[in-house]
Amino acid sequence: MAITATPTPGAGLVSPKDHTLILIDFQSQMSFATKSIDAIELRNNAALISNAAAGFKVPTILTTVAEKSFSGPMYEEITSAFPGQELIDRTSMNTWEDANVIKVVNAIGRERIVLAGLWTSVCIVGPAISAIEQGFEVYVITDACGDVSTEAHERAVARMVQAGARPMTALQYMLELQRDWARAETYDLTTGIAKKFGGAYGLGITYAKTMFNAHEG
Repeated sequence: MAITATPTPGAGLVSPKDHTLILIDFQSQMSFATKSIDAIELRNNAALISNAAAGFKVPTILTTVAEKSFSGPMYEEITSAFPGQELIDRTSMNTWEDANVIKVVNAIGRERIVLAGLWTSVCIVGPAISAIEQGFEVYVITDACGDVSTEAHERAVARMVQAGARPMTALQYMLELQRDWARAETYDLTTGIAKKFGGAYGLGITYAKTMFNAHEG
């Protein structure tokens, strides 16, 4: 029997209404030892996904570890996107073992989890594998994560993929939320974030709109 194609998105694509974003330990002390990604790129990608999540109204959990006593504050690029939101500070390296975080996860009630943070091999592997084993579907924004070495980051991503996690990138995350340029209500939001944090892609948008008044929709 022939397969009939339909103009509908695959269930594996993320949308603003189907997941919870958890941003983990984007803090000074964790950043100092991060070598797998440049600090500027990491902060830029963290800002991109934070602004996208806030703009698309994705429920987002911000969590830190030993903020006052050791690790320092969360990136301003993240907290400024969620003004006034409480950060959940933990003692556990594995976010999924913190009862306060899990209380919020359950209150939000979404079975798809998207993760990003520091370090990939500890603070992202822990909740990713734990959530998968409890029946959640997990995505990891790999270029908004970092580790003490490229080897550590890559092995962590491979381990999570083997466990069933799905890797994606920061720009991919935002564009998957938008998905159709005809969605006028978030068009300016998406292109505005891209122009500010989207690297060469953002420069291209700025050029096209300035020179030719181009419009994707």
